Amino acid sequence: MKIVKGIGLFFVYPMVMLGLGFYAGMKAEHFFYPGEQSGQLSYDKEYMEYYPNLENNFEIPSSVEQELYDPEDDCMDYERVSRETSSASETLCVDTEYVLEETDVTNHTVVETTWRIPDKYIGMNREQFLEAMENYESFPPLSEQERGFIGLEVLSFSRERVVVQMNYRYVQPSASFYLGVYDNEVVVYLEDLKTVYIETDIRLESLPEEVQGEIIQMMWIENETALYNFLENYSS
Repeated sequence: MKIVKGIGLFFVYPMVMLGLGFYAGMKAEHFFYPGEQSGQLSYDKEYMEYYPNLENNFEIPSSVEQELYDPEDDCMDYERVSRETSSASETLCVDTEYVLEETDVTNHTVVETTWRIPDKYIGMNREQFLEAMENYESFPPLSEQERGFIGLEVLSFSRERVVVQMNYRYVQPSASFYLGVYDNEVVVYLEDLKTVYIETDIRLESLPEEVQGEIIQMMWIENETALYNFLENYSS
């Protein structure tokens, strides 16, 4: 009996120690990794139900993440992230409306026109289009500079419609004008003979030879009335 009792104690003691070790391990895991417990999984499930558009493989661009992260709330506006990501994925196509709002910053007036989207912008996403507009603003065409262009702003961007605000400080007309020629077309200059006031579509060869000679030598026009009379007479 003593031998049997000794053998029983020999097996019971290790089993008790094993059970205590397993229990201590579970407690340690709960202490050091609380996020893996059922409460956290339940929270994640409720969160995904609240944001049904979010998938497990949804990736947030780093630039958007930095912008939307709120260190006080320790969270992000995931609905806005979804909108921003959707907008970034849109590209311009041949059917996109291209709206220009030409703003006179001196008189605070706006003229809005709708055009067919230029071919060079077709296929661009938001980021590419904004970059193209920045380049245009930094290096505007000479004709735009002569009109008094001072800057632009992209007001909206989507596959259906793009709105660009073009800002101008328009050149004021002078008392008299000069007619010259550029690229075989008649151009109206101000009194300084340098500033372009109007670019016309009047071809030089369409004018009488005498008038052609005067324009080549910079034809003087005494006032605005005489200028518009000339343009009306010779415009096609």
